Amino acid sequence: MTPRPAREHPPRQASQRKVLSVLVGGQVLGGVGMGATLSLGSLLAAQLSGSPAWAGTAATMSTLGAAVAAIPLSRLALARGRRVSLSTGALIACLGAATAISSAALGIFPLLLLGLMLLGSGSAVNLQARFAATDLATTGTRARDLSVVVWSTTVGAVLGPNLFGPGEAVGAALGLPPMTGAFAFSVAGQLAAAAVYLTGLRPDPLLQSLRAGARTEAPEPPQTGRQILRRNNRARYAVAVVALSHATMVALMSMTPIHLREHGASLTIVGFTISLHIAGMYALSPVFGWFADRVGRLPVVLAGQATLLASLLIAGLYSDSQAGVTVSLILLGLGWSASVVAGSAMVAESVAGQDRPALQGISDLSMNAAGALGGALAGPVLTAAGYSGLGFLAMVLVAIVLAWTGLRARADRTATPAVR
Repeated sequence: MTPRPAREHPPRQASQRKVLSVLVGGQVLGGVGMGATLSLGSLLAAQLSGSPAWAGTAATMSTLGAAVAAIPLSRLALARGRRVSLSTGALIACLGAATAISSAALGIFPLLLLGLMLLGSGSAVNLQARFAATDLATTGTRARDLSVVVWSTTVGAVLGPNLFGPGEAVGAALGLPPMTGAFAFSVAGQLAAAAVYLTGLRPDPLLQSLRAGARTEAPEPPQTGRQILRRNNRARYAVAVVALSHATMVALMSMTPIHLREHGASLTIVGFTISLHIAGMYALSPVFGWFADRVGRLPVVLAGQATLLASLLIAGLYSDSQAGVTVSLILLGLGWSASVVAGSAMVAESVAGQDRPALQGISDLSMNAAGALGGALAGPVLTAAGYSGLGFLAMVLVAIVLAWTGLRARADRTATPAVR
């Protein structure tokens, strides 16, 4: 047996542990202030525009920014590696937070919209980081490794709402305009995250993976994301699972605060309900990742869709009950988590290494676009059919995924799949 060269890269397992530690650290740092800034963005939009009707543009511009950044960042990752791509996205988000502070100081509403759009790049980094966790992962640990990075988002989600007070204190000390202190936290957090990615992702996991693939596979020119979706049924299914599950979640979740307030719920109840929903989205993601590696991706997708279906059914039948709505939102988060973790693992493994960044970019673009569309359509549906009608109508999206999953399972049974 030929001994292994002494100067070769560390074993893949050791490299992967380091990559996961760096990604989790970057996610935690990048998430500091993000939750608070999105909420404060709505308040600033209403203040600078002079009308509360413009408050919703904060979330819209942030989502649009994440969608716009998805494909350029994926192309940058393929050309220069995850280290450059993730740090660039974090620096763009840092610039967005600084621009938002400037907009408040100058009283320029369009400048705020630009800042929020740039800040959306931080969300694009969050999404790409979960795929970066799969670059060196093995088939048996891919979903679990991905889910650990998804789980780390919990830290920022929990910290965010609690940074309003400290942010204002820091902002006042720095002489910043009111309601912009949390943006200063985002500036610092994104700068720190960029530094972590730049220094920690050495050697770069994607470039390592591509080099390993070049040694073991016949080199082929990389495809674009659209080419992959046209030619690869498994990739098309995986992207659809992630996008439709996200649209289902955003549609119901975005209208829940309005529905609860209309039925007399206090802001405390509304905040508590959304907090439980966010916990459902992220806290158990490693559990779903472990199951996806143990029993296969499709069973976990089915479990996630069944949980989403139960959530929507409860929302439809018990919309007048605060307890019912809370249970529905918890299940909504759990169903989203199971579906997105398993679906994202399928996205990562449905193509060869050189094609993964392109497919991952179009998956993130589709996810953000579907979420934005789901949130935009949910308002008119709520007005026309009520919260119950919204819950029942959203079942159509779940039905599409369930039907497609049945077809996918049948196709897998007639072939010899590389991955369950």
